[in-house]
Amino acid sequence: MFGRWLGDRTNRMQQAGPLGAVRTPPGAGVLGCRVVDPVDHPVAGAEFTVSDPMGRKVVAGGTDPYGTFLTTVPAGEYRLAVSAEGYAPYRATALVAEGTLASLGDVTLQLAPPPEPPAPGEWEVDPAHSSIAFTARHIGLARVHGRFDSFAGAVRIAERIERSAMHVVIDAASIDTGVRMRDDHLRSGDFLDVQRFPTLEFYSDRFAHKGGNRWAVTGALSLHGVTRTVTLDTEYLGVGNGIEGETRAACRATTELHRDDFTVSWQSMLARGIAVVGPSIRVDLDVQIVPKG
Repeated sequence: MFGRWLGDRTNRMQQAGPLGAVRTPPGAGVLGCRVVDPVDHPVAGAEFTVSDPMGRKVVAGGTDPYGTFLTTVPAGEYRLAVSAEGYAPYRATALVAEGTLASLGDVTLQLAPPPEPPAPGEWEVDPAHSSIAFTARHIGLARVHGRFDSFAGAVRIAERIERSAMHVVIDAASIDTGVRMRDDHLRSGDFLDVQRFPTLEFYSDRFAHKGGNRWAVTGALSLHGVTRTVTLDTEYLGVGNGIEGETRAACRATTELHRDDFTVSWQSMLARGIAVVGPSIRVDLDVQIVPKG
């Protein structure tokens, strides 16, 4: 089979000859390399894509824990692209002959410069280009996907990003899972109880740089009358310009909430054997901010 990823067979190949461990179809060869960082440590999980000269993808996969990969391809010329979080992309070309191994040897990925931070000052969340979504288990089987349609947020960017702060307010009644009856139930006293707790709020003044474009944003989430510490695993995407030339910055973030932490346990429902929602909920945020006008 052409375009087949073989994973890590480098050691066995070296012991049994270049293609001793690989059964190669007629008209095919093998392409491989080892991906390392600037200090020669293997980069596990680096993504690679092999394309033909027309740019059509032939095979894709990821490096193993030792940073290696091998793939069988029809004999010919190929373009290889390797990428990994925190590193600059690597591109190369290779000529694969029938029945032979075309090895690129050690491919060294260089550290990518971190994205330009937003300018210090007051910024606000752009709801039209942002989303707050969540995923929960339903009766332990299917997944329920939902979102909050109404929210607002302000971000104060400090000279040192670590000293920045943000405040987000979410309209609890704007929950939307695409099923009206379910949404009405989620707004009821069994779940969010929006009459008593009309908003969810998140405030943070703890921005910790984790390297590259990764940040940990830790703050207080108030939900259902309870406040708990929550950390957002955040990927900062950089600064750009909108359609009308306005400056904006973007990020993605995820976290996991345990509903019992916020007294949303619905024991009366569980006592009847109706485990409607799983114990944890994944939250995914896609946020763009613009300077406050």
